[in-house]
Amino acid sequence: MHAPAQHRPTSRLAAAIVAGWLGLGLPAWAVSPFVLQDIRIEGLQRTEAGTVFASLPFRVGDTYNDDKGAAALRALFATGLFKDVRLEVTGQVVVVVIEERPIIASVDFTGTSEFDRDTLVKALKDVGIGEGQPFDRGLADRAEQELKRQYLTRSYYGAEVVTTITPIERNRVNVSFAVNEGGIARIGEIRITGSQAFSESTLLAELDLTAGGVMTWYTKSDRYSRAKLNADLETLRAWYLNRGYLEFVVESTQVAISPDKQSISITINVREGQQYTVTAVRLSGNYLGKDDEFKSLVTIKPGEPYRSEAVNDTQRAFTDRFGLFGFAFARVEAVPQVDRNTGRVQVQLNADPGRRVYVRRINVAGNSRTRDEVIRRELRQLESAWYDGARIQLSRDRVNRLGYFSEAEFDTSEVPGTFDQVDLTMNVTEKPTGSLLLGATFSSAEKLSFNFAVKQDNVFGSGQYLGVELNTGKLARTLVLSHVNPYFTEDGISRTVDVFYRTNRPLNSQGEDYQLVTPGASVRFGVPFSELDTVFFGIGAERTTIKAANALPEVYFRQRAQFGDTSSSVPLTLGWQRDGRDSALVPNKGLYQRVNVEWGVAGDTRYLRSNYQIQQYIPLSKRFTLGLNGEFGWGQGLGGRDYPVFKNFYGGGLGTVRAFDQNSLGAVDVTGAYLGGNRRLNLNAELYVPFPGVGNDRTLRIFGYADAGNVWREGEKIGDSSENPIRMSAGVGLSWISPVGPLKLSWGQPLRYARTDRIQRFQFQIGTAF
Repeated sequence: MHAPAQHRPTSRLAAAIVAGWLGLGLPAWAVSPFVLQDIRIEGLQRTEAGTVFASLPFRVGDTYNDDKGAAALRALFATGLFKDVRLEVTGQVVVVVIEERPIIASVDFTGTSEFDRDTLVKALKDVGIGEGQPFDRGLADRAEQELKRQYLTRSYYGAEVVTTITPIERNRVNVSFAVNEGGIARIGEIRITGSQAFSESTLLAELDLTAGGVMTWYTKSDRYSRAKLNADLETLRAWYLNRGYLEFVVESTQVAISPDKQSISITINVREGQQYTVTAVRLSGNYLGKDDEFKSLVTIKPGEPYRSEAVNDTQRAFTDRFGLFGFAFARVEAVPQVDRNTGRVQVQLNADPGRRVYVRRINVAGNSRTRDEVIRRELRQLESAWYDGARIQLSRDRVNRLGYFSEAEFDTSEVPGTFDQVDLTMNVTEKPTGSLLLGATFSSAEKLSFNFAVKQDNVFGSGQYLGVELNTGKLARTLVLSHVNPYFTEDGISRTVDVFYRTNRPLNSQGEDYQLVTPGASVRFGVPFSELDTVFFGIGAERTTIKAANALPEVYFRQRAQFGDTSSSVPLTLGWQRDGRDSALVPNKGLYQRVNVEWGVAGDTRYLRSNYQIQQYIPLSKRFTLGLNGEFGWGQGLGGRDYPVFKNFYGGGLGTVRAFDQNSLGAVDVTGAYLGGNRRLNLNAELYVPFPGVGNDRTLRIFGYADAGNVWREGEKIGDSSENPIRMSAGVGLSWISPVGPLKLSWGQPLRYARTDRIQRFQFQIGTAF
């Protein structure tokens, strides 16, 4: 093989093979087979010669013929690197003449306000357009179509794309896409025809797609896409099937767009069929001799309309129960046997447990940041153990409860070559686990105050928590540093370390300048006694100094007289927590409980302080949620010593009784100071409803609330006493999971209050994630 030739006679094969390979109707001049003595390549600029030689179906010393020449051309064009290829024969030498395709030097976009550049660059790479890749006009056309497809997904039906190719030095090109996005095509009308049993408005309320409205700027539910329409059609089918309409079908859908491509109308034609009532449920197949056990799992009720949800729940319960016994691939088929004359249906459940298997290996995928061990220590299914559906479900729930992942699911795959082994793969999708919290309140006492917190729940992917909290209020300033290691021991015992510095100025109507300064630290351990229950215990140390000016309240005089300006405390803590809510951010159902007891066992003070809280979320319907909260706190001095005033409970404001100023409830000293008390009661109720116009979106909701509660000092009667009665308030609010984090606004009106109370009607809180 030699360098490119400088002179060669006209080839007998140059036009013949090219014309024959391209299928042109030109005369072909065949070459007689000969033994190759050399192969030469001309025209290469960037491509390695080895790439060309590797594509050729012949080598020096081989017998060359027309078929091999045609195969060489096909192979070289298939690489996608060359714009033109020719083969020329000189004697017993084949010369490969190459014209390389230009390389894309840059890809630019103009007029693309709807998409960021990275999204479009990634989409074009999937069709072969990207920096450093070979270019041809066919790829540019495909790129234009891909860009238009991207805009169609967001209802830009009038988007136009113009491609400009600019050649530059060294056989390169710049590719520029000028986009005229046009306007968004919005849904102007959705019609459902053929429905008899239910009104059109009832059915439209079940769809996520809506016609344009006041709030569609936020929900974007008036933007059409085929995927969204298909999802809504499935929702409609499920809705009817869950009400006994087994023969319901969507007969057709029509989607029409206006000539200016700005408005879309959708018509859905349905046929309901008749409603069927369940008369009997029968089990058939192999139930492992545990038929009665499986019958207890049936939620399909004879005498009621056929409900697909009940059927699906029963199938799922059967499959899960088979999984408890190691049958990973059990199949449960529900066969409705309908009688059209009477409108009745019998449901037959056919079960085939398959074979029993055990888990060979458990893999973890998708965790680019979180360490494998953080996930694996939550797994309750063991490798080389029998497949256990309950343990797998529990493992998934525990990983989800970590809060590090937006999604965590198991995939099950058979092991090739075996009949009784499976591999499990835990697929996770990581989400931001840091948070930046900013809260603000406004009142006549504190004016505008801010709360600031930086928290990282999964620092360095270790599963540990690290946080800094800062409160800049006029009455209360706090700096807290916290670290939580959820697996301080291999058995799952957690350790929490807090270091804090608090400055507290009790609310005082006369504005006197005195404050409590408390530095301290604590360590707490959490012991999991069950999958849902955790018991906490710990110890701390703190010192409280009373920095006084004039008009010091009487209780602080007594405190200082008994312990001095500075008093120390060594509290032991004991607590219990159970969290059964379906979501900590937007709970819809579930129960949450916690108990905490603090016992001052050493230092200057001796006391007992306890607090119990219970929350219950009740789904009233698909869109309405009732939240109930109750909290009771109690404190008592021990060993003949007074209960320390700086351990008092306070009421009023966020988290207690809204519409009252922060910490303003309870008895008032003669100096005008709000002192709190050693006992506290809070009762709260919230009813969440969708914001008008947002459909099924739960990220934006309004709520009405009713609060009741108060704090009481030693000697005061708890409850509805004339001296210090329970305060009540009611109001409305807005809850929004905004792009910058959870936002909550509330406005309220006191319903029962005392002359000394301060009113705070409006408050808000906002957070963001990074």
